[in-house]
Amino acid sequence: MTKILLLSDTHSHLDDRILAYAGQADEIWHAGDIGSLKVTNALAELKPVRGVYGNIDGAEVRREFPLDNRFACEGVAVWITHIGGYPGRYQKRVREAMLQRSPKLFICGHSHILKVQYDKRFDLLHMNPGACGKVGFHQVRTMLRFVIDGTDIKDLEVIELGTR
Repeated sequence: MTKILLLSDTHSHLDDRILAYAGQADEIWHAGDIGSLKVTNALAELKPVRGVYGNIDGAEVRREFPLDNRFACEGVAVWITHIGGYPGRYQKRVREAMLQRSPKLFICGHSHILKVQYDKRFDLLHMNPGACGKVGFHQVRTMLRFVIDGTDIKDLEVIELGTR
């Protein structure tokens, strides 16, 4: 059983509430627009961090994190990318890759819109944790936490961190 904290679009912001939830996870996954390695370095002091770079991330972050991060967590194939779209409206490169090899869990950020949706076409769970930073049009800062237990994705919780 692996407890995951999923966040995105920090835009260099990290606060004690995010760190408190990070300390409760087994792994922290960041879906891009990190802003500064200070964010992921601080998180990595608590737990292992997996992530991707986003469109606002500079060369330093891009050297540390890939555009796409595909891996297995227990029995679940995971794909994290920053700009990916959502069921029925995936970005072209994402859709073409899914036709070749679809994950069981697809994660993206970018939109600052919290969304969890099952995609029947690709038989996957799509997650976007919204944005937990203070930059952007979102009104409420959000993250997700959930558990991967073998091949099951369960115990999903939306974490609201208050207004930006």
